Amino acid sequence: MNTARFLPAGERALVVEFGDEIDPEINGQVRALTAALTAQPLAGVVDVVPSYRSLLVEFDPLTLNPEELERQIQELLTSLSELNLPAPQVTVVPVCYGREYGPDLPFVADHTGLNPEEIISIHSGTDYLIYVIGFTPGYCYLGGMDERLTTPRLKIPRTKVPAGSVGIGNKQTGIYSITSPGGWQIIGRTPLKLYDPYGVSPFLLTAGNYVRFRPVDKEEYDEIAAQVAAGTYQPEVRSLTDGGRGDGAGI
Repeated sequence: MNTARFLPAGERALVVEFGDEIDPEINGQVRALTAALTAQPLAGVVDVVPSYRSLLVEFDPLTLNPEELERQIQELLTSLSELNLPAPQVTVVPVCYGREYGPDLPFVADHTGLNPEEIISIHSGTDYLIYVIGFTPGYCYLGGMDERLTTPRLKIPRTKVPAGSVGIGNKQTGIYSITSPGGWQIIGRTPLKLYDPYGVSPFLLTAGNYVRFRPVDKEEYDEIAAQVAAGTYQPEVRSLTDGGRGDGAGI
């Protein structure tokens, strides 16, 4: 395991940094420490916020000083290998590619030299690690996209990207969880809700798990959308070992 760096973040937070790359192993260490601090809360710790390669630990300075917090986290780090993390799960996300749902698919085809069918096949042909949730509530940054799909962001971002839109931004792919501005190339859309503030669990996806895209046609998209609206749709969730997995390259 890499040696962690401890960096102050104002008077109420400490950053635990595991590396300077976007890497599945480094992100696994972030996930492990997040799980440890969640399972064994330290007195005075208010919140933990994971990112690609570091963890922000917020604390109450009236209860805990940063030196003592660092010492306690160091102790936790020595036992992370003994922590039994839950096995990663893969959520299958149906996507209708192209046309009104993927207006930038033709541009991605022109830029990459691949035809739309090849792009869809490649994009839906791997399991993507969910590195982090952020930008907007429920937005997931995914790792493992095939480098052949690398496409630059829009020169002028859109002011309104519909919720569920699936986009490509340089070497990354992701799903817009809510309607928001955005500058990624939109190649499709899912009818699933990634963020439901009124649901029992507001977020559909969790960092450390995986996403697999499944192409659907307009008819099936509409059927799933109706089930989602009625609250009867259950996304397919499987073990990571049940199907092919991407190797994490290309992010």
